[in-house]
Amino acid sequence: MIKTLLADDHALIRAGLRDALTSLPELQISGEVGNGRDLWPALAELRPDLLVMDVNMPDFEPVAAAQHIRSLYPALKILVVSAYDDQSYVVGLLSAGVNGYHLKDQPLSDLLLAVQRILGGGRWISDPLVNRLVDTHAPPAETHSPLTRRQRELLYLLSQGYNNQKIAWVMDLSIKTVENHLTALYRAISVESRLEANTYASHHPDLLVVPSNEKSQIHPDPHHTGTIDVLVLDDNPRYRAQLAKLLGKTWPQVVVHEADDCQEAVQLAEQVRPRLAFIDVVLREEDGIQCARRIKAVSPITMMVLISAYPDREFRRMGLNAGAVAFLDKKDIDAATMRQVVEDALAR
Repeated sequence: MIKTLLADDHALIRAGLRDALTSLPELQISGEVGNGRDLWPALAELRPDLLVMDVNMPDFEPVAAAQHIRSLYPALKILVVSAYDDQSYVVGLLSAGVNGYHLKDQPLSDLLLAVQRILGGGRWISDPLVNRLVDTHAPPAETHSPLTRRQRELLYLLSQGYNNQKIAWVMDLSIKTVENHLTALYRAISVESRLEANTYASHHPDLLVVPSNEKSQIHPDPHHTGTIDVLVLDDNPRYRAQLAKLLGKTWPQVVVHEADDCQEAVQLAEQVRPRLAFIDVVLREEDGIQCARRIKAVSPITMMVLISAYPDREFRRMGLNAGAVAFLDKKDIDAATMRQVVEDALAR
C-alpha cells in the first residue's frame, strides 16, 4: 500500500480528497493535517510515500517548506493541490522539488491521473498552467490562426452565450454537427467546457469571427426581460469574474454582486435580497454550506446554488439540507446551464 498524507486546512477539502483518492485501491490514507505546524511531526511519524498538500495553510511557508521536505525525504512524492495559479508561485514550487501541481478547479479524474503520473515517476502540471507557462516562453505567434474559420465563428457564438440549438440555427447546421464541431474546437484550444472556452475567447478576442449571416439572424433573446440581482460568493477573483461574465452574456439584464467571503456575502444578501446566489462550497477559511444557511436566514427569497470543483456526494447532501436547490460541478457550468438556473430563479 502507498501511504498517503493529506495536508489542507479545510476539513471539507480533505474529505473530498480522501473520497476521491480512495478510488485508487493501492492508496492508503495514513493521516491528515490542517496546518504547517502539524505537518512535520506527521511526516516524521508516518513516513508517507505520497504527500498531497495545499500551500495556503496556517504556519506554512510553501516554497521553503517544500525545499526542506525534499531534503529530508528525497523519495517522497509531493503533489500540490491548490487554487492558486500564479505563474511565479507554480514555478517556485516546482523548482523547490514538488512532483506535481494540480489546480483545485480541475476535474477529479485529472487529480487521480496526477497521482498515478507522479507515483509512476513522472511530473504533473494542470493543463491551464501548462498553457500559461508555454505561452510565456513561446516565440511570437504566427499571424495565421490555428483554428478554422468555422471554429472561430463557433468560438464567437459561444462567447455570446448561445446554446447548441441556437448555434445550430445561426450556422444552419444540425445540433449533432454542432456537437461534433464543439468537440473538435475544445480539443484544438485545450479546454473541456463551455466556461473554459468562454475564458479562452476573452483572452483571444483576435480569433473571434462573426458569422457572415450574424446581422440577420442573431437578435437579443426575447425571454431576456427584467433585471435580476445575483450574488456570487467565491474567494477566487478570477473565477468570480468568469462566472459574472457568463451570467452577463446569458442574461444581459443581470446585476452581479461579488463577494470574497461569507461576511461580505451576508451583508450583500441583506441589502440587495438577490433572487439567485452562487456559493462556492469551500472558501479560504470558511464553510460555504454554513454561509448558505446565513444567507437564507437574511434573505429567504434567494434561490441558492452551491458550486464546487469537488462534486462530493456528502457536500451535495449537506448543501441541500442547508436550503440550496442545486449543487453544480464548476466544470459543468456553461451558458445553457446558466440560462436554465436564471429562468428557474425568475419563475419562483
